[in-house]
Amino acid sequence: MSYVQRVMDTLKEKYAYEPVFLQAVQEVLQSLQPVLDRNGKYEQYRILERIVEPERVISFRVDWVDDKGEVQTNRAYRVQYNSAIGPYKGGLRLHPSVNLGILKFLGFEQIFKNSLTGLALGGGKGGADFDPKGKSEMEVMRFCQAFMTELVRYVGATIDVPAGDIGVGGREVGFLFGQYKRLTRSYEGVLTGKNLLFGGSLVRTEATGYGAVYFAQSMLEARKESLEGKTCVVSGAGNVATYCCQKLLQVGARPVTVSDSRGMIHDPDGIRLDVLKQVKEVERASLVRYAELVPSAKHVPVSDYPKGRNAVWSVPCYAAFPCATQNELNLADAEALLANGCRCVAEGANMPATLDAVHAFLGAGIAYGPAKAANAGGVATSQLEMAQNASMQSWDFETVDAKLRQIMSGIYENAASTAAEYGQPGNLVMGANIAGFRKVADAMLAQGIC
Repeated sequence: MSYVQRVMDTLKEKYAYEPVFLQAVQEVLQSLQPVLDRNGKYEQYRILERIVEPERVISFRVDWVDDKGEVQTNRAYRVQYNSAIGPYKGGLRLHPSVNLGILKFLGFEQIFKNSLTGLALGGGKGGADFDPKGKSEMEVMRFCQAFMTELVRYVGATIDVPAGDIGVGGREVGFLFGQYKRLTRSYEGVLTGKNLLFGGSLVRTEATGYGAVYFAQSMLEARKESLEGKTCVVSGAGNVATYCCQKLLQVGARPVTVSDSRGMIHDPDGIRLDVLKQVKEVERASLVRYAELVPSAKHVPVSDYPKGRNAVWSVPCYAAFPCATQNELNLADAEALLANGCRCVAEGANMPATLDAVHAFLGAGIAYGPAKAANAGGVATSQLEMAQNASMQSWDFETVDAKLRQIMSGIYENAASTAAEYGQPGNLVMGANIAGFRKVADAMLAQGIC
């Protein structure tokens, strides 16, 4: 039995109740056999057994008071996964679905994503089962303050630097930062995604969506192809999806879909960015509202989706950008995309495609950018925000955007050259996994058993 299989079998016994975490680990480990064969020290020093287990998991209760004066309680976590190459770095997610298994999956992915950026960042993730939807501004503030009151003892500018994720935007980061500052009397870059008024960075809001498009461009340029004039489908309607659409429009492509928990919008004329921002960022409304404002747009409710499918992936397109959530694109969706002529998939969300969907894309030989490579723009720009905070500087939009594009191009080149090195040219899943793993594993070896 191979080293990889032994580790996976042990994990399945220990964490059978965490299927998404096991899926994330399997996706990485099944790519690593070639690099494990070349370096026996990885098995000798049990690198896989160590890298799949978080260095620390912090679990705590968050008590807060709602607008009715009633006490509410939520469960929260911070998974500090791996600090071999830098301080823990990864977002905070506020959503009813949050549990330890999901955060372990996200934190595990973050290790390799952060490694691929070439920056000094370890991997971590956190969040709570609190739902900001339907809460008043004051309720969100009170929750964030209570959350940071517990989290404060575990984070710091050179220890653990959280950021935003689902349910945590600029508003929530502001409330968290304000409470951190109050409790520590310290003005430092302990959170990224902050408001420009107090240490935030230009491009941070746009970074993940922009980065996914930049990565797609790098993949296509290597094939002498382009996004210009092409129809694209995008899932999600948060920051990642919105700014993915914005960058697609800027490069001459036509995004025709977005989606949320209630359904999808299909607008053959192209997504109206001004309307999308008004509906989602100002009104905080469902995409049903978008269809009310744009005559050419059709809203398809989730109840009308094909059984076991996501209707976004049934729309004919040249390129697809999954920007919503994990496992939103399954094998049937992948087959629909391929049948309709899709030539490129760049993942803006974390692990949006199931393992069999990934295998379908690789088997078809299309340009496929896995999440840990294609959606690394957000964390890369977070590190640029950290650098600006540390030096008490503020860079202009063009400077940060140029650095982001350079980083995304570098990630592509690293993944592509590593795939070729191991005899799998074009397999960016293998290339990204091995390149990300090798840097962290070698750092762990150099630091001894610690």
